[in-house]
Amino acid sequence: MVAVRETTAVRSGARLRPVRPAGWWFDALLLAALVGLTVALAADHLFGIDRAVADWSQAHRPTAAHWTAVVLNYLGQGTPLTLIALGLGVLLAVRLRSVLPVLPPVLAFALSYLTIGPLKVWTARPAPSASVKEPFLPPEQTLPLFQDELPLRFAQSYPSGHVANAILWYGVIALLLAPLLRTYGRSAPPRLLTVLRVVPPVVVLCTTTYLGWHWLTDSVAGLLLGLLLDRVLHRVPWDDLPLPGMLRDWNRPFISAP
Repeated sequence: MVAVRETTAVRSGARLRPVRPAGWWFDALLLAALVGLTVALAADHLFGIDRAVADWSQAHRPTAAHWTAVVLNYLGQGTPLTLIALGLGVLLAVRLRSVLPVLPPVLAFALSYLTIGPLKVWTARPAPSASVKEPFLPPEQTLPLFQDELPLRFAQSYPSGHVANAILWYGVIALLLAPLLRTYGRSAPPRLLTVLRVVPPVVVLCTTTYLGWHWLTDSVAGLLLGLLLDRVLHRVPWDDLPLPGMLRDWNRPFISAP
């Protein structure tokens, strides 16, 4: 009984985990930048930069470079990343006999579903490629936001879901990979985890813009949103979350587990 009371006290006093940079000022900065970028685009600003980058990419896209970028862009596919993260969470949950490792992928999916998709629908912006394939819009009509008269499938470019998903999901994978390797008696080098979290999102941002699937500002917006969601997810005190009584025997910590 004493052990149960101690556990309950720890759970109820759970504190947010630290993130870097520390403090909420950086979250506010990311949110302000995302709002400012959206307002600027809504006022028809920054279109010259978007058009210049898109035109340069189209003029410098030989076949080999095109298909290389297409392959690399799969690093940002949401569904495979979701399944990989969930698989790591389930495997870690089984090895530790704890349900807690499954929760980060669940929250990441919820954050993605509730933010990226609705923003795409609300802003209703076509992609650069909408002028060279269906619906074959005039080039100047592919830039503005809030084109609600277009069918939904042609106006979901802002923000880039590939970029935001890459930041969010590789952050989850890194969060789960380190404790999973420890259950096998191995350690994950911090530099490897940093590379895992940084390189794929950068590659996805570059390729999705280079291929003309998103405007540069779409990708920047995806970057800002992804970083904001990543900070939300990493602040959660996963090891100290209170669980229902039926799961009391499956609440072993995984981040701080030896």
